[in-house]
Amino acid sequence: MDIVHTPVLLQECLNLLSPVGEPFESTAVMVDSTLGEGGHTEAFLSKYPSLQVIGLDADSNIQKKAKERLSVFGDRIHFYNTWFNDFYENYPSSERHPDLILFDLGISVFHYEQSKRGFSFRYDESLDMRLNEQSPVSAYDIVNSYDEKSLADLIYLYGEERYSRRIASAIIAARSVKKIASSKELADLIYSAVPAQYRHGGIHPATRTFQALRIAVNGELLRLPKALESAFNVLNIGGKLGVITFHSLEDRIVKNYFRNLEKKCVCPPEFPKCVCGGQSCCELINRKPVLPSQEEIFNNSPSRSAKLRVIRKLREASERHLLGIAGDGY
Repeated sequence: MDIVHTPVLLQECLNLLSPVGEPFESTAVMVDSTLGEGGHTEAFLSKYPSLQVIGLDADSNIQKKAKERLSVFGDRIHFYNTWFNDFYENYPSSERHPDLILFDLGISVFHYEQSKRGFSFRYDESLDMRLNEQSPVSAYDIVNSYDEKSLADLIYLYGEERYSRRIASAIIAARSVKKIASSKELADLIYSAVPAQYRHGGIHPATRTFQALRIAVNGELLRLPKALESAFNVLNIGGKLGVITFHSLEDRIVKNYFRNLEKKCVCPPEFPKCVCGGQSCCELINRKPVLPSQEEIFNNSPSRSAKLRVIRKLREASERHLLGIAGDGY
């Protein structure tokens, strides 16, 4: 079996999300919300022999690899081929509620190297970028149908690309001649569209545009707020929720949500006195995000932008604790 993805912040996850002590006296249940090739789950199942895991992934192809890899653990793991927001919103009645939840929001190296869906600008592949191949909209659809302003706004918002308008204009001009069908076509087009000095920076000039398209195709930032809310709601009191993010947009969503849960009073400022009870719903296990070591970055370069945030659930949340979670225009 060819495993190509190295799980990031693995030891930190094992330590901070360990099923040790209260309330984990009996067999603990963990949900790996983004199973991928199963790296994090394999480590958890190996280190904690009584742990049960529920593994989620929207991509049935990568889940096949995880099933083969994790088959040695037998019925200690259950698999679901689904988007994580849908799973938590409709949590199966047949499953025990979890004591531990992990989200690793990064894209697996498998998708860049083996999926052949145009995630990487290094290969000449169909411009697809769908994690779930049943999803209705692909990167090809967006690139070849959005108007210039919509394209530019998408690339700027989700990719934080300063040359978004140049790139969008170049895309519109190129597709007026013929449809842009491959990842290499798009990458070459972007390379030619940006200023010469920008082509030789620390990252390829197509990096941010490809990120923006991938986020839009898979609704990554739109799924996240609801997924966090629903996941926290099904988590057992005393349980822990950890999220690994890889860029500022998703980390901002996670950070704001966790801070809102931790607030003792979340009443609107116009209220004359506190009516919410003044109790935190969670404890921040780490106030600042855990970052990869220099050694990990050297050995696994995709980890360089990873941030891990972990909370412990103290009590149930109400809707008022979510004020502002989706107020950043995502």
